[in-house]
Amino acid sequence: MISLISIGLLSGLFFSITFILNRIMSLEGGHWLWSASLRYAFMIIILTGFISLLKGFDTIKGLGRLFLNNWKFWTLAGTIGFGGFYSLICFSSDHSPGWVIAATWQLTIIATLVVLMGFGRSFPKKVWLFSIIIFAGVLMVNLSYVQMLSIKELLMGGLPVLIAAFCYHIGNQLVWGAINGNPALPKIDDPLVVNPFHKVLLLSWGSVPFWIILIAIIRPDLPSHSQIVNTALVAIFSGIIATSLFLMARNRAYKPSQLAAVDATQSSEVIFAIIGEILILNAPLPNSLAIAGICLVFIGLALFILFQEIEKK
Repeated sequence: MISLISIGLLSGLFFSITFILNRIMSLEGGHWLWSASLRYAFMIIILTGFISLLKGFDTIKGLGRLFLNNWKFWTLAGTIGFGGFYSLICFSSDHSPGWVIAATWQLTIIATLVVLMGFGRSFPKKVWLFSIIIFAGVLMVNLSYVQMLSIKELLMGGLPVLIAAFCYHIGNQLVWGAINGNPALPKIDDPLVVNPFHKVLLLSWGSVPFWIILIAIIRPDLPSHSQIVNTALVAIFSGIIATSLFLMARNRAYKPSQLAAVDATQSSEVIFAIIGEILILNAPLPNSLAIAGICLVFIGLALFILFQEIEKK
């Protein structure tokens, strides 16, 4: 269980880069839609080359057949889990600082439990308690800065992230359910889908129609060179490394409470985002309320680990 938590925390570190770079691109005047769509364009290019180099182009062909055989499923999962999720995250960057988005994103802790319950899962009461402790810590971090924001910033920055939290976990759970035999979903038992990089590529392919339609409707101005470079960095650090680590941890989880514990590690993003904004964007140091909230987050994570270790015995 400790290994699952460690992988989850590492993915949280790389995910936090998203919030910082998205805020930088927003402050530079880049359109949120390019920040979102270009990330997945780069992910497809990089992953295709990476997988071809390591396993040969025949693996890409195999993934292509797997996608085409279940194209409706992968388009649905990719649209919700990647398209809906990340377009809303980037939209929020135009209205709120990165730390607000990172803090609000921790609603994924509650979203995870709700989504898994929707897929027929159940949890011990302690799991809900630990999740609430983590959420309370994140809320304290958020409230420590709330006086600096207007109502518009809170709503335009927070509400889309709340919806994105559900989108991300619905998309991930659709894939998890298809692999693990959910009768309501197509059965996907091809060994290729076990590899987290393969799953990320399949979901990225599935999100392409969403991006094409959105760009055709909104028609944003062309991106700058700086925005292109930053989206490439987001694609590498967050889109590929962080997402693959997160899916790897979820794939190794075999109990609902373990899935919830892995998802709860993403609360560390707010801490990494605060540190990053202090170092890169010269943000002020956290006040006492924020520090207390950070402590609560780690207490909640520690309780998750302790609970799993006791369960093993």
